[in-house]
Parts: sequence; C-alpha cells; structure tokens
Amino acid sequence: MNDVSRSFRGNSNAARDIAHHLHPYTNFKKHEASGPLTIVRGRGVYVMDDDGKEYIEGMAGLWSAALGFSNERLATVAYEQMKQLPFYHAFNQRSHEPAIDLAEKLKSMAPVEMSKVFFANSGSEANDTVVKMVWYMNNALGRPLKKKIVSRIKGYHGVTVAAASLTGLPNNHRSFDLPIGGILHTSCPHFYRFGTAGETEEQFATRCAEELEQLIIKEGGAEQVAAMIAEPVMGAGGVIVPPKGYYEKIQAVCKKYDMLFIADEVICGFGRTGNVWGCQTMNIKPDILTCAKALSASFLPISAVMVNDKVYQALMSESDKIGTWGHGFTYSGHPVAAAVALEAQKIYDEIDLFGHAKRMTPIFQKHLQSFADHPLVGEAMGVGMVGALEIVADKKTKAGFDLATVGAGNRVSNHAQERGLFVRNMGDRVAICPPLIINETELADLFGRLRQSFDAALADLKSEGHFKG
Repeated sequence: MNDVSRSFRGNSNAARDIAHHLHPYTNFKKHEASGPLTIVRGRGVYVMDDDGKEYIEGMAGLWSAALGFSNERLATVAYEQMKQLPFYHAFNQRSHEPAIDLAEKLKSMAPVEMSKVFFANSGSEANDTVVKMVWYMNNALGRPLKKKIVSRIKGYHGVTVAAASLTGLPNNHRSFDLPIGGILHTSCPHFYRFGTAGETEEQFATRCAEELEQLIIKEGGAEQVAAMIAEPVMGAGGVIVPPKGYYEKIQAVCKKYDMLFIADEVICGFGRTGNVWGCQTMNIKPDILTCAKALSASFLPISAVMVNDKVYQALMSESDKIGTWGHGFTYSGHPVAAAVALEAQKIYDEIDLFGHAKRMTPIFQKHLQSFADHPLVGEAMGVGMVGALEIVADKKTKAGFDLATVGAGNRVSNHAQERGLFVRNMGDRVAICPPLIINETELADLFGRLRQSFDAALADLKSEGHFKG
C-alpha cells in the first residue's frame, strides 16, 4: 500500500476531508484520488503541513498574508474585541467603534479624495457591491440605460455572480451560464502576448484605448456604458503589468464617455506594488476603489469599497427617495474583523512595512529577471513584490506547451512543492507573491528553490521529448 492510500485510511484528516469538504477551485475527481495537503500551522513566511514539512509560502497564501502567518498582536486584538463586542451589525444606522475607526483610517490612506467607506467580507462581495452601486447611481441620476460595465479579458474580480461576470477568465464562466448581461470585456494589456510585430509598447497602449472606445461606441456610447473596472496590475490573469501610459489613455476614454473608473485593489493594495496603492504606482485616479486581502493581513475576512462624493451623493439621494439603500451583509464591518484590520494597518505603519517592501523590491525583481535566460522562460514580468514567469516551448516564436497534455507550469509548481515552496501556476505563468515581511535571505532561498524547480521541470520535458531547445 502506498503512502497516499495509507493516509486515507480510517479517521485521518485526508479521509475526512475527502468525505466531507467541498473545495474551491478544485477538480473534485482528482481530489478524491489524491486528497488534500493539510496545513496545520504558520511561522513568519513559512507554513507547515500535518507531516511536519515546512514550506516557504511564495504566494502569501492567496496574494494576501502581508505579515506572514504568525502575529501575536493581531491575535490579542481579536481576543480583546471578542470579549468586549464579539458581533454587531451596521444596518439601520447602527455602528461601533472598530468600523468607524477603520473607515476613517482608510479614507486617510486613499490615493484620491474619497467620501465614504462600505464594508463587506471578501473582494468578490466588494466588487459585486460596486456593480449594484453603479446601477443604483445611474437610476438616481435619471439614466436608466447607462448600466453597462467594462472589464478586461484576463481580469479577475471575484466569483460571486456579478463579480465572476466581470472576471475575464473562461473557467469562471464555463458551465455557470456567465457572464450576465451588461458586462463587457475589452483587450488584455499584455504586450508580450498581444503586441503585434513592429508595434511599440506605447502604440500597443494606444491600440488598447482605441479598442476600448470602439467597444463603448458599439455598446451605445455614453448613454449606455457606465463604468470600467480594472486591477492596477492584473493578478490571477497572470501578473500582467500594463505598459507605460496605458492607464492615462484608458482613463481619458472613460472621461470622454462620462464613465466611472473603478480600481480593484484587492491584490495590489497595501504595499504590494511598491506604493500603498497600485493606483499610485500606475497613475490611476479612481472614482471607486475596492480592497480586501492585505486589509487585515488576511487574519480575518474583511473588504471595503471606497466611493468619491459624486457617487455618494447619488446613493444618498436615491436612498432618501426609496427610504433605504437595500444592500448590505450581516457581517459588513464586523467588529472583530474591523479591529484586526485596523491593528494590521497600525503594525504596517509602526514597522514601516511598505518601506520594507519598497527596499526589497529591487532585490525581488533582480531575482525574478535572472530567470529571463532560462530555457523555459519567455517573459519575466513584475512590479514591486509580485511577479510571474511565462513558460514557453520556443523563446523566438513564444509558442507555449499544450496546457492539457504537457502542463509545464504545473510541473514547475509540483517540483516547487516537493522542495518546500508554494508558487502558483496560471496557464503556464508561474506567479510569485510572498508575504511583504520577507527578508533578503528568505528571498534568496525562495528563488533558489524556484530555480531548482524550473531546472527539474526542464529535465522532465527534455526526457519526455516535449522540449527540443
């Protein structure tokens, strides 16, 4: 009997998980055969499984654990808040200090002047809320046809019905009957993949803006198209950093057609791109901003939507007309989550986490770019403390491996896991996004293990005849 089958016997964690637990983003048949990897504890940038093996968490969990996986202050704050007020809601004009304090803190940090902060529990809920805000606002302004929202191919905005519709990835739509109506998708700003022969990055950015404008005109222009949503740096779509000038051109088109610009800072916010906000890194001036993940260092679920005064005034007038804004969640601004998020922000300030991330950025990016000459790497792309390596079968033609039959990126990810490193493969783009507390020695260790993983995958591909280079 092999090790896997032994682990599934009796009342083991693996057996109970297979029997009872439905996982997100999982092939259920494969899961029944191979079972889970169960993580039992964390320490700094490391996590440990139930066999005692330690891993560098090279993805900060899900792009999110900025402070790593152990912090006594946040645990203490959660405990103290639970003793004082373990739960209360924000419906019908009720409130509590943690939500008030956190809203005030977020407004003070915003990349542009904002009016109000609404709390939810996840990035998906925050972006779903934004869709409803846009629709509600335009009804308030007497523009009932101005409801369409533009997202981008390969954009990622969540998995609830509206947020998954905004997401521009096929597997988030297939067999779910998505996207819903009124959601449009424009060009992905990935120059390496979608730039044409002889085209400069600036020309590519101009073409992306022109394609956006053509889509808006086709869909009814200013009368029908209400907003555009974008991640400053695209995350789950492959860590795609748009070319210089892209956002200036895109925002100019949105302004021309009186469209709101929504910045999805769920991954980029709180230091990931080298500034507090990805908007600052990419020169974006949003009307609405969503954030989550590192808002609480992922110690508890919480997200936020910040809106400017133009949006708020419309929401206010319509809620007065109707008698309420009929939207919200039981746990909007949950006092324990809000208290932990506020304390996380205090810790970020006290230890100068964003400054540390900025100091680590050139080291991180140097390691990342050192992979550019690896036989399997077509592109090394990143900004701040996030990056990706695109795996190709031929550097000259940029041809990739067959995802279904070869799975080169999964091979790298699997070899990394064997070597005690978690990274994430997305269509043969391997992402790296460690906790922001990571130090220079740990970065060298992370990228050393990743180099070994690429070399091992290359050896596999050569031995199986998939790689001829």
